[in-house]
Amino acid sequence: MNRPEKRNALNGEMVDGLLTALDLVERDEEVRAVILKGEGKVFCSGADLEDIKKMEANGFEENLADSRHLKTLFYKIYTFPKVVIAQVHGHAVAGGCGLVAVCDFSFVVPSAFMGYTEVRIGFVPAMVLVFLLRKIGEGAAKSLLLGGELVAGEKAKELGLVNDVFETEELEGKVKAFAEGLVKQNSGQSLALTKEMIAKVQEMDLEEALDYAAHMNAKARGNEDCKRGIAAFLEKKSIEW
Repeated sequence: MNRPEKRNALNGEMVDGLLTALDLVERDEEVRAVILKGEGKVFCSGADLEDIKKMEANGFEENLADSRHLKTLFYKIYTFPKVVIAQVHGHAVAGGCGLVAVCDFSFVVPSAFMGYTEVRIGFVPAMVLVFLLRKIGEGAAKSLLLGGELVAGEKAKELGLVNDVFETEELEGKVKAFAEGLVKQNSGQSLALTKEMIAKVQEMDLEEALDYAAHMNAKARGNEDCKRGIAAFLEKKSIEW
């Protein structure tokens, strides 16, 4: 994200840019994982309130179209067939914290504050709460969404919002090493299918979920990665994906 002068606030142009970038790397077989970063001192300050202010005269349908544009980005990241990692070097607020929550893994520096301040300005943390509830559960989510308070790195880790906290000078290297280790040790096909299952199975009842799981189990057995992986295991050979 490259709007440091606006604290990387999300406007229509930035959302388009992120969607375009994700489309490009989705088609690129060389790319196995994506690291989301922000330029400047702030990771992302959320929706561009100046843009929202300009839209005050808009009707409901225009506002709905703009909201759905942002929804497309969150949904794209959540269902993206490759792992997406947030490298949070600075504050992540409101929609910016939503990006942290929707990524598969998030790593943060101790000084970065995160949270959802929408209720403090008469707004609502609408789309971000859908993913936050899935990530950390209702109790912890309510404390953030209804309290409107910001939490620093270690507290965010305690709540389950981020995976780990690294010092500023370590963050870049730690995240890169994590991403490289992840894609070397794990099958890309398996990561994609597992991520797809996580997104879908939570909305199913037990029997439907198990039927779906059985279908995906059978589907995975026919994948080339599965055949390679099982053969390597049985032959006691190491495999690097």
